[in-house]
Amino acid sequence: MFRILMLWLFVFSPTIFGENDQLIGLNIAKEADLRDSGWVDMSVELVMTLRNTKGETNVREMRLKSKEIFNDGDKTLMVFDTPHDVKGTGLLTYTHLVEEDDQWLYLPALKRVKRIASKNKSGPFVGSEFAYEDLSSQEVTKYTYKYLRDEIINGIECFVTERYPVDQYSGYTRQVTWIDKDHYRLQKVEYYDRKNKHLKTLTFKTYRLYENRFWRAGSMTMTNHLSKKSTELKWNGYTFNRGINDQDFGKNALKRIR
Repeated sequence: MFRILMLWLFVFSPTIFGENDQLIGLNIAKEADLRDSGWVDMSVELVMTLRNTKGETNVREMRLKSKEIFNDGDKTLMVFDTPHDVKGTGLLTYTHLVEEDDQWLYLPALKRVKRIASKNKSGPFVGSEFAYEDLSSQEVTKYTYKYLRDEIINGIECFVTERYPVDQYSGYTRQVTWIDKDHYRLQKVEYYDRKNKHLKTLTFKTYRLYENRFWRAGSMTMTNHLSKKSTELKWNGYTFNRGINDQDFGKNALKRIR
């Protein structure tokens, strides 16, 4: 009973403990992570829409599969199916709890696998407004935290927290997150660059509950406030715990992409 009471005090009533903003922020992140654990593996189809300053669009179709790894971060493979100029391009990501993440990009035109260096993970992923580091799973241990305030956005009550990347090569000094109080789902993330300028904003829409447990957004839009460009990801056909083969996440699997 005492443990439940303390969890309520720290997580559900953050205004009571203003001097513990860092602990409160950490506890909010832990609760969000706990509620989204146990899916084992996942596959989904995506449509990526790049929009330039003139409103012109470039549409790409992709597929993604991911696997939870015990005592480490998730493994994820993302593959482009259309258009022809990027077909077969694949990104393999091994997220880690403490160490730097590993990422490899397969370029079919060159028929080779390229390792993404840590210093380059803040760069744009195939011309989109998403950086390579944005595509890694956001493990709790990748950040330190601070609770800022409560706020209502789009009629939804949220915790507003700030998180600071531990990775020295991150392209961000900080990220401000809005997490809803009912289900601990991300509603919005603001990204601040190395000069602490507001670089990008990621918004989440049309959440849907899968397997009576896992909430997933139907769309995510990353807006770059400096370039005035945006990238939207629409997610369709989620499946969970289907026994995806571990070999599908090996580096050699990138070369076998079809």
